[in-house]
Amino acid sequence: MITSRLMTPTFGLYRYACLAVMIAVPSLAWAQNAPYDSSPSSRLHTLNPQTPQGLRELFRYTGESMPLVSAHRGGAQPGFPENCVATFERTLQHTFAIMEIDPRYAKDGTIVIHHDTSLKRTTTGKGRVAEWTLQELKKLHLKDSEGVVTEFQIPTLDEVLQWARGKTVLVLDQKDVPVEVRVRKIEEHRAEAYAMLIVYSYRDARKCYELNKNIMMEVMIPNRKKFEEFDRAGVPWNNIVAFVGHTPPKDVELMQMIHAKGTCCMVGTSRNLDRQLVVNRASGTAAIKQDYRALLQNGADLVETDLPTQVGKLLYDKSAIPASKSQFFRMSSSKRVPWDAGHGALQEED
Repeated sequence: MITSRLMTPTFGLYRYACLAVMIAVPSLAWAQNAPYDSSPSSRLHTLNPQTPQGLRELFRYTGESMPLVSAHRGGAQPGFPENCVATFERTLQHTFAIMEIDPRYAKDGTIVIHHDTSLKRTTTGKGRVAEWTLQELKKLHLKDSEGVVTEFQIPTLDEVLQWARGKTVLVLDQKDVPVEVRVRKIEEHRAEAYAMLIVYSYRDARKCYELNKNIMMEVMIPNRKKFEEFDRAGVPWNNIVAFVGHTPPKDVELMQMIHAKGTCCMVGTSRNLDRQLVVNRASGTAAIKQDYRALLQNGADLVETDLPTQVGKLLYDKSAIPASKSQFFRMSSSKRVPWDAGHGALQEED
């Protein structure tokens, strides 16, 4: 876990020094409207499958709805940048979520977590990530969802894998890091129970399975033809979550076919409903809430969203954890959280 520097004497002096610069250059102002709290009292909605078998069981299709979203790039918001550990924790303070992240090579071969090839949009740097060493990258600061500079730095894949154990499930996108390297990183951290790969071809899915049969994957299956192609790939269906697209498939039977294999389906909303939610937030969320919930009614089991803290509440505000999955869900405090009776009790940790 990253420890906040806001209360340390050294950082206090640093902030005063920065204040003078901010007066002259307002665009460099730190984002302070949502301070990051990493204290032990912060309650986190944590996922802990504990074993690779547990992870497969978590994503085994049972027909029961889980109060769980996939946080695209961790769920950036004002004060909290994308692909940032502080943001991951901020998301988990509000909802149960798995974290989709973006590994990318730095100049010295270190794998960092950063979406774009360029540094300009999300950091105080310029140029390509691959042109900077880790030491150089660590001198930069990340920008939040509104482009405001924060105190946070680019994390490495190693740092995120160390942080995530016992807290959440990571979903590692590809970017410029091939399957075999991502598999090796997961193995180095013994993270098969809480780290998955996104693969973009069934050849890569087969390669991942051959390298390590315990690593789960997110695989694109947008239509019946791809369903049949994957079915011949030699990878067990219980090793994957099926991403069916950014809109529900027109073939209404596709998700039923995937469910019949015991596999959960994921739909993305970052390109459509999330944007509508941001635009229409002032006028209320009742209508858009129905659109999100229609995804679940039509067969989606997981929603990948840029807005996990809002969408988690829209989808699962009063939902219960299924009894068959309750052992994987925890609150990181001793305080009791109300969940509907008659389902699996939410387990808690002091």
